[in-house]
Amino acid sequence: MTTHTPDVAVVGAGTSGCYAAATIAREGYDVVVVERKSEEEAGHIACGDALKGADAFPEAIPKSKIESAFTNTGVDHGRFEIPQEDTVLDIPIPGELAVIDRWEYGRLIIKGAKEAGAEFHYDTVVQDVVQEADGSVTGVRATRKGQPVEYEADIVIDGAGALSLLQDKVEFDDATFDTNVSYSQFCSAYREVVHVQEPVEWDDALVFKPTKRAAGYLWYFPRTETEINAGLGFQMTEQPMKLVEDLKQDLRDRPEFKGARVEDKLGAALPTRRPYDSAVAPGFIAVGDAAGLVNPTTGGGIAGAAYSGKYAGEQAIQAIEQGDVSEAALWEYNQQVMDHFGSRYAALDVYNILSTAVDVDDLMGLLAALPGEKLAEALYEGSTQMSMLLKAQLAIKSFGYWRNILQFYRTKQRADELMAHYEDYPSNPNDFGMWRSRRDSIMEKVYETTGADPKY
Repeated sequence: MTTHTPDVAVVGAGTSGCYAAATIAREGYDVVVVERKSEEEAGHIACGDALKGADAFPEAIPKSKIESAFTNTGVDHGRFEIPQEDTVLDIPIPGELAVIDRWEYGRLIIKGAKEAGAEFHYDTVVQDVVQEADGSVTGVRATRKGQPVEYEADIVIDGAGALSLLQDKVEFDDATFDTNVSYSQFCSAYREVVHVQEPVEWDDALVFKPTKRAAGYLWYFPRTETEINAGLGFQMTEQPMKLVEDLKQDLRDRPEFKGARVEDKLGAALPTRRPYDSAVAPGFIAVGDAAGLVNPTTGGGIAGAAYSGKYAGEQAIQAIEQGDVSEAALWEYNQQVMDHFGSRYAALDVYNILSTAVDVDDLMGLLAALPGEKLAEALYEGSTQMSMLLKAQLAIKSFGYWRNILQFYRTKQRADELMAHYEDYPSNPNDFGMWRSRRDSIMEKVYETTGADPKY
């Protein structure tokens, strides 16, 4: 068996893995990125290609290094189609937007991490973790091009994506690491790249549309005015082939896609849940999708993944320099994630929970009644405020949905309460149990308010 001994082993060459590796390598530490795909295929993953926060990337791989993958920087709003109400909502989306060529972007972040000093091992499939009797993770075992290989490291960073195999292999009995994870908290996504004959009229918008079933939504994101990322997301509990047929039927029904050429069909899993309560254990940090760090209402996760990689890399460096890779020594990573975007994502998950308990037609009617800018705040910020005049106008427009609005308002109060609690995330693992107990009490009120079945 071949053995490698980097300071840090990163599993997965996605956004979070590459930014973690670049952050560590820039400080002169040895880091190996273990990637199951070949060098030619690395960076090629299923993605909606829409990027919110295109103006802000960690300096370990600066925006200038990846900007050539931004194929459409003219998008500035969402276009939400609601067939049940014969309505199209234009929703302003805060922050800088772009649609990217995800494969080219994947190549560029790998190149950026290499230039920073990271080493990449392709065709390497991780099969197990190495863990000491005290619970510390000290490496991974893999097969590289058919040959067994082991990576001994001070810290392992798990960037292996949703439902990561590594987390099935680590024993977390004595750690705070979140194991309250189930298949139903994730969604499947499928997308095709579609080339149309004439420029689409909505090349400045991200187009969303609910599926015929309550399980998910369709999207049409314009990479260019004639190259469209067309896809759908749906809960793992649904039958994928029926929902893929919904996408294909919608493509057939849209005149702008007549005679279109389809290529590059891919699917993947992604989290539609709150961030992991804790994503650290002795010698182990989970990043990006592997830690549930995705906006649960939109599925957007690129910018969050980049910053989680940065925070994990910085924490790994500090722990190695101090000679302490314990859970307490890595804990600040959790705090940084929650402070930056984790609290907001946790609040947004409350609206996902609500959506499982309301009739889809009622939900679409309510969305059609909401002002676009307020809907954008709810989708992206986790909270929104309305003036008395706006409330009065909404009351008139939404006649017939008042019961739903009352439920939505009460749900918003729960989401605000939850966000405030996450903003008070503990500064050390000793206070974690009390914090989580209080969070669970708030979640009980969420389920009571929404009428939804418990998600966690």
